[in-house]
Amino acid sequence: MRWLLPLLCLTLSLNVQANATPIDATRQVDKVLVLKSERKLHLLQRGETIKSYRISLGKQPSGAKQREGDLRTPEGFYWIDWRKASDKYQLSLHISYPNARDLANARQAGVSPGSMIMIHGTPLDEEYPEWFFHTLDWTEGCIAMRNADMREVWELVKDGTLIEIRP
Repeated sequence: MRWLLPLLCLTLSLNVQANATPIDATRQVDKVLVLKSERKLHLLQRGETIKSYRISLGKQPSGAKQREGDLRTPEGFYWIDWRKASDKYQLSLHISYPNARDLANARQAGVSPGSMIMIHGTPLDEEYPEWFFHTLDWTEGCIAMRNADMREVWELVKDGTLIEIRP
């Protein structure tokens, strides 16, 4: 029975090392694919996944964003249209939400569609360490990831990259 704990630790460390493989910087990311149901963000080049990351979503993760303040993450096709370093969330990439369909749906419902949907890192907070956020859906509709993962995505994903967010 004593061998079980060391075996578990070895298995976990090998898994972490396998997932930490570096990306060939010459491979250009041409699409970001988010699968909300899997809590995964995939970087694609010509339809092939070159890297995947665990993500967190809005506090109401089921369904597409319909209005400002509904705490949902949008679904559909958008663009990464600008980026900024953030005091609160480290690095962030802006998603071009709302698109024409989102605007039409919100107009028909007589509500504001919302805005400022980002892919961003995790807050640096002395009370809540980064690991605390990693498995929760805690944003107001954004897509959040660990800061180390966000730094990698920041380097690999250029402005103008297509992003598809699926249920």
